[in-house]
Amino acid sequence: MIGPVRDLRIGVIGYGLRSGLVRLAHRPGAGSALVGVCDPRAERGEQALADAGGGLAVVETVEDLLALDVDAVFVLSPDHLHKEHAVAVLEAGAAAYLEKPMAITTAGCDRILDTAARTGSKVYVGHNMRHMPVVTEMRRLVVEGAIGSVKAVWCRHFVGHGGDFYFKDWHAERAKSTGLLLQKGAHDIDVIHWLAGGYTRSASAIGTLAVYGDAERDGAGGYLPPTGWAADELTTWPPAAQTGINPAADVEDLSMMLMTLDNGVLASYQQCHFTPDYWRSYTVIGDAGRLECFGNGPGGEIRVWNSRKAGYAEPDLVVPVPDAVGGHGGADPSIVEEFLGYVRDGRATLTSVVAAREAVAAGFAATQSLRSGGVPVAIPPRPSAAG
Repeated sequence: MIGPVRDLRIGVIGYGLRSGLVRLAHRPGAGSALVGVCDPRAERGEQALADAGGGLAVVETVEDLLALDVDAVFVLSPDHLHKEHAVAVLEAGAAAYLEKPMAITTAGCDRILDTAARTGSKVYVGHNMRHMPVVTEMRRLVVEGAIGSVKAVWCRHFVGHGGDFYFKDWHAERAKSTGLLLQKGAHDIDVIHWLAGGYTRSASAIGTLAVYGDAERDGAGGYLPPTGWAADELTTWPPAAQTGINPAADVEDLSMMLMTLDNGVLASYQQCHFTPDYWRSYTVIGDAGRLECFGNGPGGEIRVWNSRKAGYAEPDLVVPVPDAVGGHGGADPSIVEEFLGYVRDGRATLTSVVAAREAVAAGFAATQSLRSGGVPVAIPPRPSAAG
């Protein structure tokens, strides 16, 4: 008779805005349980205790957390700490869940991958958009040949709450994020790569701090309150009237990026942090049609044109974006389940650490280009890169 499966012992570094992932993984008696939290802010340790109903250790250092004999650690700390924290977790022999982006430089990603290869410890990056229904449906249509062979991918990202979030805390500082083309764009670049079936080998970009550079810089910087922001609090308009901007803000709020992929696909990515709306518009063009999403969640749809039209015409196929339960269009529960299965049983994953590295590499190169006059920047692949 097979006995009960032992709970994976879970730790977390940084119990902030993405702590919901850990709450999904806290399943005492059902396969995984949170046993330790490390966060320099006392109120977040108290919140973790309240969320878990007690029964866990709140510690001051990463070393103290790793001493709890954890099997896996959610690294949810600010981006500039991902490399340091991931390397420590992997060196201790635990599996690491890294919130995206993997790191804020290409070299940082490579240090993490090298450590994982040397230690044999598992590393996983939370590119949850690969589990979002709108993305999985677009990917399905591409793989099934609905538009032929992909030749171009375009993405426009309207970040309507940029001034309410990204420009009020550490996200607005180059030293802690490199820039929003990488920090916020890593998700979209990964999706572009997935839909295109290749990785960026050359990137160029232009951008500027168009609006929030002139806004009142009277914020505290540092970290947002534990509650972050809520949709019903987004009342400031126009964006130039925004207050509470991080005094150290030096990243761009408007960026445009061009990519040449290793398989010949061309791609573009535009990101704006002062639009009145918030959503992503993806267009994929093949040699036998194109598809485009209109909306990213329930009520949205993917439209496919694959016959000759004169002017604008109704699509040949409309695919509704499926409904799903949970954060990020149902992606958060799926990605936690995937990570836990990967740690326990080595299950295959939709995400890929090499793909996560390539998303950062493209965003990092584009940011270098943006800040040096828009000249193209080459991206060397990792040896034996695949995934």
